[in-house]
Parts: sequence; structure tokens; C-alpha cells
Amino acid sequence: MIYMDYAASTPIDPRVAACMTACLVNPELQGNPASLTHAFGRKPRALIEQARQQVAESIGGVPAGVVFTSGATESDNLALFGVAKFHEGVPRHIISSRTEHKAVLEPLKRLEKQGVKVTYLKPDAEGIVQPWQVREAMTPETMLVSLMHVNNETGVIQDIAAVGELCRERGILFHVDAAQSACRLHIHVDRMNIDLLSLSAHKLYGPKGVGALYVRRQPVLALEAQILGGGHEFGWRSGTLATPQIVAFGLAMQLAVAERDADNVRIMALRERLWSGLQQLGGVELNGHLTQRVAGILNVAFHGVEGESLMFALSELAVSAGSACATGSDEASYVLRALGRSDQLAQSSLRFSLGRFSTDEDVDAALKLVGRELMRLRTVALMS
Repeated sequence: MIYMDYAASTPIDPRVAACMTACLVNPELQGNPASLTHAFGRKPRALIEQARQQVAESIGGVPAGVVFTSGATESDNLALFGVAKFHEGVPRHIISSRTEHKAVLEPLKRLEKQGVKVTYLKPDAEGIVQPWQVREAMTPETMLVSLMHVNNETGVIQDIAAVGELCRERGILFHVDAAQSACRLHIHVDRMNIDLLSLSAHKLYGPKGVGALYVRRQPVLALEAQILGGGHEFGWRSGTLATPQIVAFGLAMQLAVAERDADNVRIMALRERLWSGLQQLGGVELNGHLTQRVAGILNVAFHGVEGESLMFALSELAVSAGSACATGSDEASYVLRALGRSDQLAQSSLRFSLGRFSTDEDVDAALKLVGRELMRLRTVALMS
């Protein structure tokens, strides 16, 4: 099997796995990190605070702003529902885009049923939401703008810094889903004027089941907790903290920053090798902006063949027909349709995503497999 589905989930880095395993088996770290009256609680707590520091430093924030969650989906929900609930009772307006992750779009649908007005911006044909679109959509009732940094299907990068500046000038909160960008791009929450930032460990070579919501601390941001209990995580997210996952998350973030530039150079070369080889097969089209994209994600439309048929024919190659959150859906990708792609072209698209452990050999083998099955399926289509 050749793994090219890094956008869905990255393999855990062996160094991160070793760190997590050490926490799991160390008898001194088995206590509840909220039990500070004895060493069995204080020791894991110290490691959690170290991880909080690592995450904060990786995004240019402060440790007190890092709220550990189960992943970016929970973080997105906390950001959207938390802000909307706090402002309940007054006219509320949120600006987002049609190409957001379902973890944002589904909460927005529910908020609309609760009386919140939502504006969904349409990206251009290359997947870009222009800052002027955000500016023109703002009203006196706008309380929040929510845009993802990197699209999980196309890899297209949004100009988050420009949007953040617009929001800060108008006193509007700005939420960014950075699940796909944290290990691929430089992020600085203060310089980019980001108030709320969602992160997920399993997108940056860490374990599944842990993530964070960064919450701006100065000035204090108005947010209402969605999970109630013992008041953990500064009162914003109750529940016993998962020490091994959080410690592993902290290390994964630290490694992502330290190795980001070197990883990007190598992964970019692999992506160009893959794209060049796919173009030689003929009848292929890139989805999303040619250059304003992260190194590791390549979304390609294959003319003359159904993408799902091609994906299932590639049994030795792990790729995706769209977002992992939409697996099982027969509908064409809503992200690609928002870019103006026809249903047929959207359904004929595959996402290849590369990462830290991808190799030249992987790319060459993938090209051979795709070329073989593409020719076979196109031949079948012509004969039918």
C-alpha cells in the first residue's frame, strides 16, 4: 500500500508515538492531572503545561490561551457556538465561506435555525475568498468571521492576515480553522489578528483524539463553554485531561515548527514530480489555485473517467475522492462545486496528499498505478 491521504490523517511520527507510549506506561503519570494534592497528579499536570507551552509557542500565542479539546471539530464547535451563545439576545451575523469544513458548516446551519444570520461567501474559480468579499459582507451586526486557513480538499491558502486586519479594525471576532495549515504554514495569532484558532494533532503527525482551540486572552474574549462539568481548561472545556495524547500533541507541534521548512521543500518537489507525471497522462485538470496552495495537497480532475471508479480501482494506493468527513456520500464534492466545477468534473476528481514520510518511490509507483487504471477505465468508457 502507498499512503497518499495525509490531508485526511497523517501517520503518527515515531518520536511522538514513543513520547506517548512513555506516558502511558510510566506509573508516576497515571494520576488525574487535576489532582494537585499529590505527586501522581502534579507530575502529569506539569507535562500538560509543558505541552500547552509548546502549542502556544508554535502559533505565536500565550499558554493561557490554549484550550485542549478532542480535535479541530470540537474546537470549531466551541468557537462558533461559544461566541453565538454569549451574544444571544442581540442581532447576530456570521460571515463564512461555502468551502469550509463540515465542522464549521454544520454548526452554522444549526445557528441559522436559532436566528443567527449567516453569509456564505463564494470563492472564485481557483478557490480564493478575496478579503474585499469579507469587507463588503460586514454589517453592524457581524460578530464573527470564520474562515479556514487551508482548504482540506484543494490545499488552497486563504489570505488570513488580510482578513484578520479587517476584523480587528472593526472589532469583529475572527476564527480560523488551521487543522490543515499548522504543520505546513507559519502561523502567528497576534500578527495575523486571529482571535480563535482550531488545531488537530492527527493532522500534524500526532495522535487522534486531541486538539486545541486557541482563545485570545488580551483583551479577554467573550466565549460560553459548551461542555460543562468541573471547570477544566479555564472553565471553557470541562473533562479529565488525556495526558498521553496532550503530551504527544505538544511534541508534534514543536517538531512541526522545527521541521516545517525542510519538510515543505522536500514535499513540494514530490508534489511537482507527481503533478508532472499526471499531466503526461493527458486529460487531467488541477482543482484550485496553481501556486497559492500548500506543498502536500494536489486535487486533480480526470476527464473521461469517474473519480470514484478510479479510486476503487487503485486498491494499492490510498487517496481520497474528497473530504474524509463526507465519506459514504454519493454527492459530488461541495467544495469543487463551489469553485464552479460541474457535478461530472467534481465526481471525476481525486485528492492526492503527501507528507513527511512520502518518497520518490511512492510517487513513481502511484503514477504507474494511476496510468494503468486510467487507461483501462477510459477504454471501458469508450466501449460502453
